[in-house]
Amino acid sequence: MNKSGIVAWRELRERTASRSFLLVTFIGPLLVLGIIYSLFAIGGKTKTHWNVLITDPANIMDHKVMASENKAMTYSFADNYIEVEEFANAKKYRQYDAMVEINEKILGNKSGFVFYREEPSERIRILIRYQMERRLEEVMVGQFTNLDINKFRQIKQPVTFAFRNAYDPKGESPVVQGWVGFVFGALIFLFIFLFGMTILRSVTREKANRVIEVLLASIRPNQLMLGKITGIGISALLQMLVWILVIGSGLYLMRETLFPDFGDAANMDLMQAATARGDSYAERYFSAVEYNEFVELIYNRIRFGIMLFYFVLFFVVAYLFYGAFFVSIGASMGSESDGQQFVFPLILLFLLGLYAGYHTVYYPTDELTTWMQYLPFTAPMVSMVRLSMGYRVGTEYELYLSLFILLVSALGMLALSNRVFTNGVLQFGHRLRVRHIVRWMKKN
Repeated sequence: MNKSGIVAWRELRERTASRSFLLVTFIGPLLVLGIIYSLFAIGGKTKTHWNVLITDPANIMDHKVMASENKAMTYSFADNYIEVEEFANAKKYRQYDAMVEINEKILGNKSGFVFYREEPSERIRILIRYQMERRLEEVMVGQFTNLDINKFRQIKQPVTFAFRNAYDPKGESPVVQGWVGFVFGALIFLFIFLFGMTILRSVTREKANRVIEVLLASIRPNQLMLGKITGIGISALLQMLVWILVIGSGLYLMRETLFPDFGDAANMDLMQAATARGDSYAERYFSAVEYNEFVELIYNRIRFGIMLFYFVLFFVVAYLFYGAFFVSIGASMGSESDGQQFVFPLILLFLLGLYAGYHTVYYPTDELTTWMQYLPFTAPMVSMVRLSMGYRVGTEYELYLSLFILLVSALGMLALSNRVFTNGVLQFGHRLRVRHIVRWMKKN
């Protein structure tokens, strides 16, 4: 084993044997699973009663929807067209959870729109479709046929309603998937900061008690620096691997034990449910198909294989990039508390990364997002968000270009850090200044 490997092994053993490392390694993912379970428990509990406004300027529905009152829905009518922007922002419409648009062509094209404020559960979606369709069937039977209503329903064409967010009627922003990428990016920065601070404390502690002088008597500075970064980085990867295994196993067990029938219509005994209670068949069907939307997000919409692969890849490269900063600060400090002034700018860079992720969630294709994807300080966050939202066809190269730029930047920073570490690690009793770091970077 070479000298850098010996240092890396020493750092790895020291990290993995500490009580704090073990607590974070095993308690951390259990806390995450607890949070996820809490979200599972409340994820399907959306609004149980909806106040819906129906715009019907042609008075097709004659201000009627249901023959009797329904505890889940309250309908109101407007005799004029209402623009989506007006419904979304005007105070007089704030009391309504959704707006159903009924125009004079709906009886012919069998198509309408429902604009909502808060994402409705599947039960509410089906309930609105069902009630609108039933009422429009009655209208069509009265206007166009001499058939009995039941006979008509045997030959009918279904009315379809496209559900749209009132604040995003064109459906251009896959925000939910974007926030998934934001969480992955935030975890990258969290692990980098925690283990970057570990690098900083390790160097400053050995420099303060003069152990560094003994070490450098038998090993070159660049070997010592590389060994520290590598050993602490491996401990970070081990901790991350345990997190992935524990959380993955926990999600699998939840899927098999708590939600075994999720999305499986074959397991729904609708006739038995309808018989068990006095509700109508249709009402029992609505309850049977209601599902937890957060569960659907976790198990159906996240591409875990791709996300985890690039998560680890971007973490490794970003760790080398940021780790070079932390080791440089530790080697440059004249006293154990001298480098705090230089840690604060790094914290600001991490906050910049979080802002970049937030910006990307809502503006995934604008020019600022593109620039931040290629900026090494923000590339991990922006790339994870865009990956979760999906790259448009022909733009996949942006992900690889971002990773390549980050890798080149990491290698460049490691080269500069090597100079700072070599020239500054044996300097004591000085006030840390930017000019010192610049001078050490210029010196071979």
